[in-house]
Amino acid sequence: MGAPSSGKLWGGRFAEGTDALVERINASVGFDQRLYREDLAGSVAHVRMLAEAAIITADDASAIEAGLRTVRADIDAGRFEWRIDREDVHLNVEAALADRIGSVAGRLHTGRSRNDQVALDLRLYLREAFLNRATDALDLAAVLLEQANDKAHVVLPGYTHLQRAQPVSLAHHLHAYVAMLLRDAGRLLDAHDRANRLPLGSGALAGTPHPIRRERVATELGFPELTENSLDAVSDRDAAVEFLSAAALASSHLSRMGEELVLWMSQEFRFVQLPDAFCTGSSIMPQKKNPDIPELVRSKTGRITGSLVSLLMTLKGLPLAYNKDLQEDKEPLFDADDTLRDILTVMARLLAGARFDAERMKGALRAGFVMATDVADALVAAGVPFRDAHHRVGALVQTCARRGTELESLTPAEWHELMPELDAAAIARALDPVVSLERRDQPGSPAPKRVQAAQATFEARVLEARARVDRTRSRTELCEWMRSPAT
Repeated sequence: MGAPSSGKLWGGRFAEGTDALVERINASVGFDQRLYREDLAGSVAHVRMLAEAAIITADDASAIEAGLRTVRADIDAGRFEWRIDREDVHLNVEAALADRIGSVAGRLHTGRSRNDQVALDLRLYLREAFLNRATDALDLAAVLLEQANDKAHVVLPGYTHLQRAQPVSLAHHLHAYVAMLLRDAGRLLDAHDRANRLPLGSGALAGTPHPIRRERVATELGFPELTENSLDAVSDRDAAVEFLSAAALASSHLSRMGEELVLWMSQEFRFVQLPDAFCTGSSIMPQKKNPDIPELVRSKTGRITGSLVSLLMTLKGLPLAYNKDLQEDKEPLFDADDTLRDILTVMARLLAGARFDAERMKGALRAGFVMATDVADALVAAGVPFRDAHHRVGALVQTCARRGTELESLTPAEWHELMPELDAAAIARALDPVVSLERRDQPGSPAPKRVQAAQATFEARVLEARARVDRTRSRTELCEWMRSPAT
């Protein structure tokens, strides 16, 4: 059993000090200190409101704000001592303030609890995280669109079950990930709007008898609305769950992208070359160029999804209102935020320098009977029922597979014998992958003109989403406590 610590920092309820091991387990300052900007911004808005509501004097409020400024300066400069016996970021800041200005610091906590204080800090943090990660997703989408810009006629096999299936264009393939990333950004921005309510003023769970002005604090901190129920406000972690859920889904999209890059870079595919700066060699095989970064991106999905599951398991059985279990929300949130930031950023840099081999992609269409469906469609156009056409072309593919040949190697005489409904021009069109794309002239298809239109649409949607981020950020712009170092 560890030695007892120096005891609680507040209240006279306890007759003995906290056990040293309990102190270590109980403390969160090792990870929640990263919320210091949010904590200080909330404290400044709170103390200004207390003075305006005549709950504390203007002189006391001025002294508290000046003291908080010195605390911020010390933290920014790396001079601040984070103490485990002060448990968390809130008590470390408050105790440091008392060290500087004396007992008047105790007035800062009037009308609030650490329960609604941490709920506020978390929402302030998440507001920024939602916007920042949405921006990162849009940055990656923009890189993909730049790569796709002139590749509507670059053909390659599309795959199902990892078997060559039908021709698509490289631009169409890259656009699939752009669509995913736009949904990812949209989810983050939608969740931001749901999280953007002020919980401060909820107290420990039942509000406060002091005549606080919650609307005043909300205005200063850029919250358009207040939370509606004090019990819910201090125990709600929906915004963190939504962030982790969006992060897990976004990382799954990146994992799929990473998997395809690993495949496409292999000698079996050779569809892409990745920049040397994003690959590694082998400790024993000098010829190797390994796609380690896409592999690591692929693996990070488990880490982020684990963070989501961790928080859901923390929340699943908690009665109202606040419980200490909620301290376990921050480590998975912070880790997932950092991880998602890194993998979105590294994939954008990697893909900006990727070089796609158009000839190798086109050559892959000459194996695996990729044009078989187009031959069946040509028979349908000649009046053959689709099921009959499907069966006949399937039998033709079986014959070619037995011979070890491809459809393209059949002679005109063999085509005439096997498919008398098709003339030479119809067969040539059916075996041309570009014609195959052009014939698929529906919205959302890989027809080159549709892909070019989609390129413009996606570019506009990225710009619209960026504008939404900018508008949202401007509405939640905070004072210098969040935006710049203290002066």
